[in-house]
Amino acid sequence: MPRTTPPRPVDVEAIVPELVALRRTATRLHPRRGTPTARDSSVGGPMLWPADEPWPVCTLPHKRGSGHRYADVVREREFLERAWQRDPRSGPNAEETGELSRFKRGRLAPHLADTDPIPLIGVAQLYRRDVPGLPDAGAGDLLQVFWCPFERHGESRHEMHVELRWRRSEDTGTLLTEQPVPEVVGRPELVPSPCVLHPEEVIEHPWFEELPQDVQEGIEAWEGPEEDESEDQNEQYIYDLSTAPGWKVDGYIAWNLTGPTRLACPVCDAELTPLLTIDQREWDPATTGWVPYEDRQDIRVMGANVPTGVSPGRGRLNITVCPRDPHHPFRLVTQ
Repeated sequence: MPRTTPPRPVDVEAIVPELVALRRTATRLHPRRGTPTARDSSVGGPMLWPADEPWPVCTLPHKRGSGHRYADVVREREFLERAWQRDPRSGPNAEETGELSRFKRGRLAPHLADTDPIPLIGVAQLYRRDVPGLPDAGAGDLLQVFWCPFERHGESRHEMHVELRWRRSEDTGTLLTEQPVPEVVGRPELVPSPCVLHPEEVIEHPWFEELPQDVQEGIEAWEGPEEDESEDQNEQYIYDLSTAPGWKVDGYIAWNLTGPTRLACPVCDAELTPLLTIDQREWDPATTGWVPYEDRQDIRVMGANVPTGVSPGRGRLNITVCPRDPHHPFRLVTQ
């Protein structure tokens, strides 16, 4: 089923014409639970991976023996999904609650040393034929995204390790059927549930704090004085008119936690732009205006807005790339 975002409540470009030059097209991916194949664009689905090509692994030094069993994460979600589908008001029964209590965090793989190779998790794969705006990296028509199941990287030892792979889908040959998964993951929220995608292009505008000062003043004049000082200033623009929530390609970053910062390519100093946004939620109470027509009856259904089950970093991970050369190093931004 396609997904259709409702029109914005007002034509903000007619009110503040300077926004016309700042508009960008984003492709909302609209992941929804399903059974994708390796030939589909997906989140958490099987990757189109050659049988004779080594699966990507993490060998960067960090503890990797404690956490949650990957298999337990999958089983727990199956239990909960059945329970809430049966009757959203009752949840798991006594037998299911007993089973769920067995899925605990612990030191479950003490045999793993700090640099032992562990399989990366296949997070998403996007075919250019399905996703408008996916850049042409000159290395194929398929983008594959992987990450380490532990957030223990970088100088802070709390960062994610992400790998991007581009490939030509017609050159894969015999496919790998049993795809590796890690024995243990740091958090269940790093394991994506299988989702099919329903790409849709929408128009976005910069986060309020990214706008030139005169444009900010134009929006403030249109919105008028705050009647309730407890409410965030410029709320309507931020939540209804600037950036779409959820998984998407291109568009703008929602700088709701840190505020904007310049993202410069370390090779050529070009301003990095969003390639992929990985979001914990497809909508929340502040962004229900972006909920597609096809999902509006599910706005308050438990779990409907978190189909992928992931929550990277602080809840939203932006993968930004160099617009001049996608082979230059990319940068991760968490919000």
